[in-house]
Amino acid sequence: MRIAVIGCTHAGTAAVVNAAKLYPDARITVYERNDNISFLSCGIALYVGGVVKEPEGLFYSSPQQLADLGVVTRMRHEVLSVDTDAKTMQVRNLLTGEEFKDCYDKLIVTTGSWPVVPKLPGMELGNILLCKNYEHSNTIIEKAKQANHITVVGAGYIGVELVEAFEQSGKRVTLIDSADRILNRYLDAEFSGQIEAAFRGKGIELALGQTVKAFEGKEGAVTRVITDKGEIETDLVILCIGFRPNTGLLKGQVDMLPNGAIIVDQYMQTSKKDVFAAGDSCAVRYNPTGKAAYIPLATNAVRMGLLVARNLMRQTTKYMGTQGTSGLKIYDLNLASTGLTEGAAADEKMNAEAVAVTDAYRPEFMPTAETVMLKVVFDKETRRLLGAQIMSKVDLTQAMNTLSVCIQNGMTIDELAFVDFFFQPHFNKPWNFLNTAGIAALPKVTVEELQHA
Repeated sequence: MRIAVIGCTHAGTAAVVNAAKLYPDARITVYERNDNISFLSCGIALYVGGVVKEPEGLFYSSPQQLADLGVVTRMRHEVLSVDTDAKTMQVRNLLTGEEFKDCYDKLIVTTGSWPVVPKLPGMELGNILLCKNYEHSNTIIEKAKQANHITVVGAGYIGVELVEAFEQSGKRVTLIDSADRILNRYLDAEFSGQIEAAFRGKGIELALGQTVKAFEGKEGAVTRVITDKGEIETDLVILCIGFRPNTGLLKGQVDMLPNGAIIVDQYMQTSKKDVFAAGDSCAVRYNPTGKAAYIPLATNAVRMGLLVARNLMRQTTKYMGTQGTSGLKIYDLNLASTGLTEGAAADEKMNAEAVAVTDAYRPEFMPTAETVMLKVVFDKETRRLLGAQIMSKVDLTQAMNTLSVCIQNGMTIDELAFVDFFFQPHFNKPWNFLNTAGIAALPKVTVEELQHA
């Protein structure tokens, strides 16, 4: 059996490693156009900021490790086209220019995503950089050494983390986003507002509610960002606008979302027999809404990659869907979220309600008892949990993993009130703050109800 794999970062590596172990007699060939595999792009800001000193730690596999498993790894090879009916593909060796045809019995598409690159005047100027892979991270580090003022465009997770890294490196930093607040897809305003306050307190300029219209420069290098509300002088621009699925190879051959994300079933198979897909190139089932959604996260990718390997020959293990759970640390603030924010629930036209609690996370008689902010979103009619957000100077982010499980299993806010959590004064109160949120949302018992009992 011939298994071909296109792309080898998170999902691809997970699929290949597990397929090699499950099917030792299979001939597995990986095609990767870069000169490295399995780069943890979520660690770019740590690398740029100097927290990660040795970049080797950002790779969790290598071509040699795959070769040791019997996998044929063709680095610096680009797949030019795929014929899913004939089960063939055209490949180019990027080092020699040679082109050849290959065939497969099973195809695994883990081509990932690529940054959104706007078509704006001045985009050809130097010092306008992307932030996605290992090569990008090294370029950012080198260019930043000569820059005094760095502008980051896009206030998602990567953009916000880079802003912190640059500020801590002594740079003057501006953050631009077309939304009126940062991290608007992940947090509601009461949470994102605290990070904005922290940024402003560090002297970071927030150019929010502004859309970039053009770039200007001198001698081939960017010197100014033009927005719909003004101009920003700068030495370096990092684009962190978002990502698009890299799925052009299968366009018109498998079912996709309008943005190009490949639609897969519960077993990671596309609409074409023997063609499987996983990772940032795919849509996932988003449990809070029950719909297919594009949520490019490394956690989703590695799970889907493993599932591809397990389901390649026969359907064995179903995908459980995702809540899009994620975490972030900015300065001394530890944040995490899962599922829908209150704003996202409103955008989905869901009849949602939210309960928020702010309390000491453990008894006040302890030497320290930092405050925790927790917000839980739930369906007003069914009471089903839809999402949550947490923030504290103590790392309590694992609570979002707990609520992720609760959402995945269809629990209600009322059940959350009485879930069994341990109590120990070092860690929490007799009523865990998750219980407290559930209790705060319990329907009130009225005097009339008691009288008629």
